[in-house]
Amino acid sequence: MARPDKAAAVAEIVDAFNDSTGAVLTEYRGLTVKQLQDLRRVLGENAHYAVVKNTLTKIAAKEAGVDGVDALLTGPTAIAFINGDLVEAAKGLRDFAKANPALVIKGGYVDGSSMEASEIAKLADLESREVLLGKMAGAMLASLSQAVYLLNAPVAQVARLAGALQAKAEEDPTILKGGAGTPAAPAEDTAAEEAPAAEPAAADEAPASEDTTEATESTEA
Repeated sequence: MARPDKAAAVAEIVDAFNDSTGAVLTEYRGLTVKQLQDLRRVLGENAHYAVVKNTLTKIAAKEAGVDGVDALLTGPTAIAFINGDLVEAAKGLRDFAKANPALVIKGGYVDGSSMEASEIAKLADLESREVLLGKMAGAMLASLSQAVYLLNAPVAQVARLAGALQAKAEEDPTILKGGAGTPAAPAEDTAAEEAPAAEPAAADEAPASEDTTEATESTEA
């Protein structure tokens, strides 16, 4: 490949890294052209699947600030640059690999962190983000600050935390059934009992209904 062509190829890979939310590196040795077309169709809008040259990809990864992928750039390599739903893309790759063992998922780079093949498998096994975070928050008896952290956690970290949740659930299956993570009863049920009885309002005081509302809001807060 001539030098200008190499520079253009590197620039294209750099743009692909920068424009995607993640990248999954695979070995495609043994897949036919039709199978590669089928894989691209499975991924749809969630990812752009491209065959790359290892030496040029190493250069591009360095320029794009992507760490931890050099060791994966061995043998015939193709990368799924994820542009859509990370979990759906991981599911598509996993399911296709099950049906076509020639596709080997080697690892990837998601949310600024490198991921091993096993972690991408966990990502593919995730339920919807909302359901998963709800279970994790309950299982970990999350405080308010922990809950906020989970809701804003990158997908890569969610995948790792999912592994911890799975291990915890194996020790205590009730966790995923609302056992340890069952939220406390709403404060509204006890607000009326805990709030002091309203006294008759003086002429220059606020009505009793407003006092009750303030007491309820204070209790709920």
